[in-house]
Amino acid sequence: MKMSPQQFLDWESKGITLLAMSGAGKTTLANKLPRDKWFHYSADYRIGTKYLGEPILDNIKRQAMEVPFLKKLLLSDSIYIHNNITVDNLAPVSSFLGKLGDPAQDGLSLKEFKRRQVLHHQAEIAALNDVPEFIHKAEDIYGYKHFLNDAGGSVCELDNQNVLETLAEHTVIVYIKIPEALEQTIISRAKTDPKPLYYREAFLDENLTEFMALNNYSDPDLIPPDEFVSWVFPKLFKSRLPRYQAIADQYGYTVNANEIAEVSDENDFIRLIADAIAQKRDY
Repeated sequence: MKMSPQQFLDWESKGITLLAMSGAGKTTLANKLPRDKWFHYSADYRIGTKYLGEPILDNIKRQAMEVPFLKKLLLSDSIYIHNNITVDNLAPVSSFLGKLGDPAQDGLSLKEFKRRQVLHHQAEIAALNDVPEFIHKAEDIYGYKHFLNDAGGSVCELDNQNVLETLAEHTVIVYIKIPEALEQTIISRAKTDPKPLYYREAFLDENLTEFMALNNYSDPDLIPPDEFVSWVFPKLFKSRLPRYQAIADQYGYTVNANEIAEVSDENDFIRLIADAIAQKRDY
């Protein structure tokens, strides 16, 4: 959504979409905004609770059925399994995505890994297309004045123009750009604690081939899962930065993660975005 700085300041019910890599400060920022005025929409939470809820549970049940004691109780309907996904705890979503590699180290075969990647891709598109509905519900049902959409780290990988146009129509898109000084910190943190990630298929195929050649792996099932994730994350990080910037250039605005870190309250946040709009001068 394009508007002048003053129009943004005067906008009675603000809708903002935040784009950024994990570690840029989105969650910290959201916690600084008044909870009684800002509805916090998490695309990842929506993915886990709505669009991947059943596959996630199936994955957990499949693991439980490997334990004879639990298998007997599940088959007799003596116990049931459910998710406890929250905005702050998305572990079941990550567990479902999983990591490519050696099954003996909890890795997934390439075929299964790609199947789950496709499901996540579809779920993320659906969750982001739900934003207009939730903007209405947040105000109409719950009485929230403003709406904050945490679009998730992989939104730049979707290659879906309709999603971006939907977000731009109903919200101001703000890209939180990570300064170079912080880039290495985020990369080092991810390499130390490698987590499941979403990859574009072309990116995955190209880098998996390179990784296997460099390390003499003849089959993806031989790869230690954490080893591949640690190796590929810096490449993924670098590949996403121009994609985020392209979205901001066409549909929104850019702020610096250092500026986000200095935000202390709602007024600081609103003024920061108004300044970003003024600097771009495309209104």
